[in-house]
Amino acid sequence: MTTATENAGPRKIRGERSLIEALAEYPGELVKTDSPNFVCSVLPSHWRCNKTLPVAFKVVALGDIPDGVLVSIAAGNDENFAAELRNSTAVMKNQVARFNDLRFVGRSGRGERYVL
Repeated sequence: MTTATENAGPRKIRGERSLIEALAEYPGELVKTDSPNFVCSVLPSHWRCNKTLPVAFKVVALGDIPDGVLVSIAAGNDENFAAELRNSTAVMKNQVARFNDLRFVGRSGRGERYVL
């Protein structure tokens, strides 16, 4: 005999969302990161330096992160391990940190690696 809880699938901690749920909420906008706990917005393949991105850059937490947590991002690649960014700090709200005016300054090497 099985109970209803056994048939319900994997148990989920309150406040957590699955990768599938996050990708469904923002279709075509998010990609996996090296961290299993976060997904982020897709960056354009080419963007002029010091220009605002066409859409706000988002970092979505799959685990339970309280509102008000400061999130900072960094970017780099093999040529430039520490890109110069502007407006690279945002506040977590409803498990989403939204960077409304993220800018890559100079030859930043954006898009290759993120550190959250």
